[in-house]
Amino acid sequence: MHTIGTLNQLAAISNGSGPGMFLRVIVIAAIAGVVLMAWLLLRGYRD
Repeated sequence: MHTIGTLNQLAAISNGSGPGMFLRVIVIAAIAGVVLMAWLLLRGYRD
């Protein structure tokens, strides 16, 4: 898959001892997505 290759390249960029900035960006984006989805769902059920 193209996505897995891209993720591998991005993971190679963060060449620290730990997961580094790459994992932080993924986690923050996931949390923001969950908050946005919850807001949209709750907004729809309010009617």
